Amino acid sequence: MFDKILIANRGEIACRVIKTARKMGIKTVAIYSDADKQALHVQMADEAIHIGPPPANQSYIVIDKVMDAIKQSGAQAVHPGYGFLSENAKFAEALEAAGVAFVGPPKGAIESMGDKITSKKIAQEAKVSTVPGYMGLIEDADEAVKISNEIGYPVMIKASAGGGGKGMRIAWNDQEAREGFQSSKNEAANSFGDDRIFIEKFVTQPRHIEIQVLCDAHGNGIYLNERECSIQRRNQKVVEEAPSPFLDEATRKAMGEQSVALAKAVGYASAGTVEFIVDGDKNFYFLEMNTRLQVEHPVTELITGVDLVEQMIRVAAGEPLSITQDDVTINGWAIENRVYAEDPYRNFLPSIGRLTRYRPPAEIAAGPMLDNGKWADDAKEGKGFAVRNDTGVYEGGEISMYYDPMIAKLCTWAPTREEAIEAMRQALDGFELEGIGHNLPFVSAVMDHPKFVSGDMTTAFIEEEYPEGFEGVELPEDQLKRVAAAAAAMYRVAEIRRTRVSGRMDNHERRVGKKWVVTLQGEEFPVKVKADKKGSTIKFEDGSKLRVSSDWTPGDQLARLKVGGEKLVLKVGKVPSGFRLRTRGADLTVHVRSPRQAELAKLMPEKVAPDTSKMLLCPMPGLIVKVDVEVGDEVQEGQALCTVEAMKMENILRAEKTTVVTKINAAAGDSLAVDDVIMEFE
Repeated sequence: MFDKILIANRGEIACRVIKTARKMGIKTVAIYSDADKQALHVQMADEAIHIGPPPANQSYIVIDKVMDAIKQSGAQAVHPGYGFLSENAKFAEALEAAGVAFVGPPKGAIESMGDKITSKKIAQEAKVSTVPGYMGLIEDADEAVKISNEIGYPVMIKASAGGGGKGMRIAWNDQEAREGFQSSKNEAANSFGDDRIFIEKFVTQPRHIEIQVLCDAHGNGIYLNERECSIQRRNQKVVEEAPSPFLDEATRKAMGEQSVALAKAVGYASAGTVEFIVDGDKNFYFLEMNTRLQVEHPVTELITGVDLVEQMIRVAAGEPLSITQDDVTINGWAIENRVYAEDPYRNFLPSIGRLTRYRPPAEIAAGPMLDNGKWADDAKEGKGFAVRNDTGVYEGGEISMYYDPMIAKLCTWAPTREEAIEAMRQALDGFELEGIGHNLPFVSAVMDHPKFVSGDMTTAFIEEEYPEGFEGVELPEDQLKRVAAAAAAMYRVAEIRRTRVSGRMDNHERRVGKKWVVTLQGEEFPVKVKADKKGSTIKFEDGSKLRVSSDWTPGDQLARLKVGGEKLVLKVGKVPSGFRLRTRGADLTVHVRSPRQAELAKLMPEKVAPDTSKMLLCPMPGLIVKVDVEVGDEVQEGQALCTVEAMKMENILRAEKTTVVTKINAAAGDSLAVDDVIMEFE
């Protein structure tokens, strides 16, 4: 076994590999760019080596710099994580030439299956059903449009070396094909150092289901069941689960056996994933093979008890698999939510900045896999649940504009899907994250969505259910009353605290009344609060009552309450005469006023937002890649105005109406903050 492994990656996956290496008694070496000097993976590793400036194409994906770090450290093996150099055959070749083990598949397998175009051809030759498409290289945008018309819209434009949603676009017409080709090409070059593009038919209403395979260098291969990855946004997975609520045992077996056969055909040795699209009749079609560890691997680990990173390291060290297909079972259900630094209220655009508060829910190993890799007793008996949080950040750290926006992967496990979803709801409720825009409200909403709860979703879930984007959740009446009751009880506690402030004026006493009016989500709830040492009873105008108990004290940013005998977790912020309360995807401004204050508040004029209709505002912190118009140009609705790059993704900003450009405040190469004015219109 190896004594020292270098991890050619950053962020949460680097931290994940370090944890397993530490468990195995293997020392680790981190590499880092200028932007990652204080990163968590650097702090966790036994050694850390600087490799260059922040952009990945000047640091993490420069093979010579990584090879220099390997030489300096004396590492015997390299784990590439995912992204960056993980599917780069030249990197695997350089390691082989240097006598350093690659914790991944052989170079030939990477070339055969890691390249999306080649893998499609091999799959076709092996009689595997594939999606119609053009497998050759595409020279320019004109050829991309021609091919797209031959295949028939909609089409998927994909980077051959792509992964993680980078270098990928859906085009529904010639204009989108032309623009998508160029953006995909640029993203692919920046993210992978390879700008080759191919095009395939975009199959509408599919499920995205993938099979985890594990092979060694001795001819052994197994599959570790499937992962359902249908909830995606911009072709990037957001929610994953294992097993799939859709597959039956026969389909699972057929997909698994086909995946292993495909892996063996190319001499695969390591962990890998074969991706399929599956239609409503359970017909499945090969999409691609990812010759690396997948982002969503934790859900497979949680239902099988197999540490995939450990298995990858053992295979790379030449060991045969110690697991047979008969050893692979499905124990319970696991769900993963990817927590991204993306603002759901701004169409999920990237957000950067400092994490002023980062308090994920406590990890609980009461589920299947403990630190020693064995099943917990209560999990064997079908009890309990687990919470796992794979992360690469910490409170006070910064989210950089140079890398992927992922903050964490929050996972829960339970004996059944319903229990795993409920465990996830509670974990999300208690996840404190401040300082940047993030998607916690959105994934909280998904966990309560009837279509997700039923398991009846496709890759079009987000597009269909949130066609106008995510605007938060409106709580149903019963839940709203529970929040109102909690707010009234909490406000009373805060008022009592204020009566005890020292230095009060003489002859002045602040009294805490019993009657209050709680206003939230456009509704008003007059209530009467009756308190005792154990809590408060909140009586509503209709005569209904809710009992509230909690140990919340003013200043706490997380309130864990019992309302009407059921748990309620609220993220708490202060606003004048009330709170900002967040729960289950809802973001509520809650006012608690005396009846007279409530009466007067209705007379106050509403603050009108400034008119920005004649301006193009930068929707995210990012870099202006190009400006497509000039002062004096007349632009049409939908016309491209400029392109902004952030977190390795290009975003084309378009005109919302026909107008004339009167002023341009930014040029290519400028770095802008959120809401900076890019240009103005007539």
